[in-house]
Amino acid sequence: MVKAKFLISLVVILSFSQVVDGQVLNIERLRLERDTSTSFKSKITAGMNIYNRSSAASEPVNLFGYNVDVNTLYYPGKHAFMGLAKFDYLKVNDDDFLNFGFVHFRVNYFRKKTINFENFVQYSYDNFRGLHPRLLGGGGIRWNTFKSKSLSLVIGVGALYEYENWTHPETNQTIEIALVKSSNYISFRWTANENVDINFVGYYQTGYDSDMSAFRNRTNASLILNTKIAKRISFANSFDISYEHKPIVPIIRTIYTFKTGVSIDL
Repeated sequence: MVKAKFLISLVVILSFSQVVDGQVLNIERLRLERDTSTSFKSKITAGMNIYNRSSAASEPVNLFGYNVDVNTLYYPGKHAFMGLAKFDYLKVNDDDFLNFGFVHFRVNYFRKKTINFENFVQYSYDNFRGLHPRLLGGGGIRWNTFKSKSLSLVIGVGALYEYENWTHPETNQTIEIALVKSSNYISFRWTANENVDINFVGYYQTGYDSDMSAFRNRTNASLILNTKIAKRISFANSFDISYEHKPIVPIIRTIYTFKTGVSIDL
């Protein structure tokens, strides 16, 4: 049985490591990763895993999973439109192991100006952590503080309305909460030279919960380091961390993801 559990864990880590996310969706990081000079760009990625290799006939392990990513950017002129969607599902035997997804739409008005504006709406769920659904909508000011060929700094200040429906993991009690929140971020990008590129994005959201007479805070940070060590060899490293100050239900407050990989162009 231990061997079966190890195999399940290994498959989960290799196939579904991308689903480790905080409740703060890091749109600014996605914007950096998918920056483009073309007016329209869309990418759809889908995958499926079916697995039934077991250690013994008495210990069956049947795994089924799928993941879908949709990313669309449209720059018709002065404004920008962004649509993002992600769905990840994993079932082990008769149990839903992971079930996570979101749909996000955002409009950036007068995107090339130093001071510009954006509006957004989002639907998301994370059944593994007891969240279904999360609905939000809001807007804010985006300040292109500094931008050059090698360096950029963006600061965003805004507000949103958020509704969440949580299920307590022990009592199965349903808890609903709706808050008006301040939503802020900072985005920094530095291309040190042709071989080193660094991206950092930090988010901070806070809202006052009158039921507990206190603020609920959420933070998220992403650091991406891309290095080229040879003409055809490069490394990509990323670290993401999210912190939930006062969770609605008892869940792990801090979650993180570290990814590293090597790319070889033949």
